[in-house]
Amino acid sequence: MGKYENDVKSLLRLVGGKENIQAVSHCMTRMRFVLVDPKKADEKAIEELPSVKGTFTQAGQYQVIIGNDVSVFYNEFTAYAGIEGVSKDAVKAAAKTNQNPLQKIMGALGEIFAPLIPALICGGLVLGFRNVIGEINFFNNGTQSLADISQFWEGTYNFLWLIGEAVFHLLPVGIVWSITKKMGTTQILGIILGLTLVSSQLLNGFSVSSTPADEIPVWDFGFAKVEMIGYQGQVIAAMMAGFVLVYLEKFFKKICPEVISMIVVPFCSLVPAIIIAHTIVGPIGWAIGDAIGNVVYTGLTSNFRFLFAAVFGLLYAPLVMTGLHHMTNAIDSQLLAIPPKTTILWPMIALSNIAQGSSVLAMSVLQKKNERAQQVNVPACISCYLGVTEPALFGVNLKYVFPLVCGMIGSCCAAMISVGCGVQALSIGVGGLPGILSIKAEYYLYFLIAMAVAIVIPFTLTFIVGRIKLSKEDRFGKETAGAENAADTAADTTESTANTAGNAADSTAVSDTANAADSAADDVKELKSILDGKVMPIEEAPDDVFSQKIMGDGLAIEPSGTVVTAPADCDVSIVMADTGHACGLTLANGLELLIHVGVDTVDMGGDGFKLLVKEGDHVKCGDPLIEFDPEKIKAAGHPCTTMLIVTGEGSAANITMHSGMEAKAGVTPVITWE
Repeated sequence: MGKYENDVKSLLRLVGGKENIQAVSHCMTRMRFVLVDPKKADEKAIEELPSVKGTFTQAGQYQVIIGNDVSVFYNEFTAYAGIEGVSKDAVKAAAKTNQNPLQKIMGALGEIFAPLIPALICGGLVLGFRNVIGEINFFNNGTQSLADISQFWEGTYNFLWLIGEAVFHLLPVGIVWSITKKMGTTQILGIILGLTLVSSQLLNGFSVSSTPADEIPVWDFGFAKVEMIGYQGQVIAAMMAGFVLVYLEKFFKKICPEVISMIVVPFCSLVPAIIIAHTIVGPIGWAIGDAIGNVVYTGLTSNFRFLFAAVFGLLYAPLVMTGLHHMTNAIDSQLLAIPPKTTILWPMIALSNIAQGSSVLAMSVLQKKNERAQQVNVPACISCYLGVTEPALFGVNLKYVFPLVCGMIGSCCAAMISVGCGVQALSIGVGGLPGILSIKAEYYLYFLIAMAVAIVIPFTLTFIVGRIKLSKEDRFGKETAGAENAADTAADTTESTANTAGNAADSTAVSDTANAADSAADDVKELKSILDGKVMPIEEAPDDVFSQKIMGDGLAIEPSGTVVTAPADCDVSIVMADTGHACGLTLANGLELLIHVGVDTVDMGGDGFKLLVKEGDHVKCGDPLIEFDPEKIKAAGHPCTTMLIVTGEGSAANITMHSGMEAKAGVTPVITWE
């Protein structure tokens, strides 16, 4: 009988049976399914299985979180189901075939913009702060800003534009780079193409509308003239130019002999791409981008703006769940590129973040005695209020449905207030409550009113409906938990008694040296850092499974070193031999740990990782476990953030996580207990 026999049988039935499984694989913590019909999966029932810690869907994969023992579970599952497991790449490829054309387009758009989001957020915060010190007249009866009365703040105001310009004016460079990265072509060629679109030799794209046609500079080739126009801030034109370069490079790589490809392919790809960008796709993309931006802007300023705002505010959260919301990044960027160089769309996005977060806040109040639910509710609410809604949407609101609907209603009302009052943002990227930093100063009051609506309405509606719809089990956790805990305590007591008796009998056969070693191992009260780098709270991990503590509490480390070391004397209980990106450890006191290098690095198939231990090894504190290449991880588009998770507490009590400092591997204590 297998360890997970009952759960394996149940999971196969609950995902829709063998015929509904197109492909299955696993990583260090999760079973990864590609289902023929995802709707057949009974998500609620699956999450009730004892061995399942949670589920979510991402990039066409239905992922079931098991934990450290996932390899055992996976082997039992595939054996029982009679299904041959496949590689991670095969699962990824199968997931893409499971998407319709629109989902593929939106997925591609999301993959292009995802690497740019940190820069957009940073730029938005910078411009928001710049807005506060230079655009709001706090002083001298509302006639002067902080920058007007202070030389220091004037200098700061001017300096910060260096960052704002780099992020938003030079955005085409990042877009073309991201396209070449996603498509697997030469990234430096993409950067060069992007730079030719925003060169200082060209008329700045933001000045084109105010420059008379006869004053626009041109390249004169005798038989033809080409306007020397820059594409600062242009999104559509940059994307079109990027794809021209990608397909030219792929074409020439295919037909060019390997011996001369290093010379021929870059030249024959880049030069024609630059010519086509400035003569054909650039002007076309500019026209398309302007048309989209003008249509949206007209809709948001017309007599029908309330209807437009109501629909957008209502549907934005569902758009996030489908991935279609990535299109708004392009539209927002385009709105910032045309006069008046502000966006009415972004404030509504920030308000939708707040509304969904307020629904989760109400759920947190309703479920304050349900510890398992709170492990998801609290971090999801915080991330939502800071502008990241996916944990809230998939982890809480969609699960119960009514919080999602209540958040949509609140977002709808807030959006109508925002658009009705003409609220405008000077930048994008900063969502949730900090989104107010991007708002033009004269609209602060109106946006604050809209924020209040986005907080009060979803919270109130969710609280009222939740008191009616939520079962006692949903609000307080399983009533059988007390009985189960009592049974576990009795079992533990029995096991402890047996162990004590066994130890007493065995003690006559072991040396004093061995006893001293065992005692020393049991007396360990701390874990040292596994890496050189900055230690952060696990809530800041860029992966929902870890940040929501689904696997357990722990820490995230932004590494400055490249070798993961043992945090204490322990046994290697599990390794990912094929990928080398993760391992499990067990201390003498029963404390169980999971180390996971990077996010979604399982997709790299082991490239960039070297596993230095094997399952069953005993290691000392500071011994090397995994060596990795940060550059390869970053080139593959993954964060290097490494997680140290306590998956089982053993006999340790009152475990404390220490973060917020620079740590040295094998030296700095990061987790302590009594």
